Amino acid sequence: MADRSRLLPAVALLGLLTACAPSLGPPPPGHVETLPQDDSFRASDFAWSKAPGHNTLVGALALKGGTVHYTCAGATVVLTPETPWSRKRMMVLYKSDQRSALPTADVRSRTAQAPPGNSDPFVKRATCDASDHVSFTGLPDGSWYVVTLAKPAEGQTGESLAVMRRVTTRGGRATTFEF
Repeated sequence: MADRSRLLPAVALLGLLTACAPSLGPPPPGHVETLPQDDSFRASDFAWSKAPGHNTLVGALALKGGTVHYTCAGATVVLTPETPWSRKRMMVLYKSDQRSALPTADVRSRTAQAPPGNSDPFVKRATCDASDHVSFTGLPDGSWYVVTLAKPAEGQTGESLAVMRRVTTRGGRATTFEF
């Protein structure tokens, strides 16, 4: 009888704990949980990007439009930290949050539709060199948007393109990418 008196409180406690557990079972295979995200601008969402890091991004513009070769030589390349706000902004401006190359005029025409906010204090800038390469150093782990303008190479005709690519830094290493 003494063993039952010890067992009863343990069973009661277990019953209380399982009452809090969900009873719907596991999600179906391939289900990805998505939570609603507030895409308002908040400087605190960008704070992670100010931390010192050991990652490097090394990129090269490798954009061709049919027979037209594009260059970013001398253009500013902007590196924006990924946040819910910047992800929404990329979706509005570039119609993608992964990768895009669209006519510059089209991207600029959607600026008024993009969520308001000023990420300038958190972005990093570099210049695309004469060989269409760019690099950023000292980056913390995280995801970023690389954005630049590409123009047809000398002697070629075509419209300028706004180019965007999402990249991720991780593990204190150099990450190479093409955009």
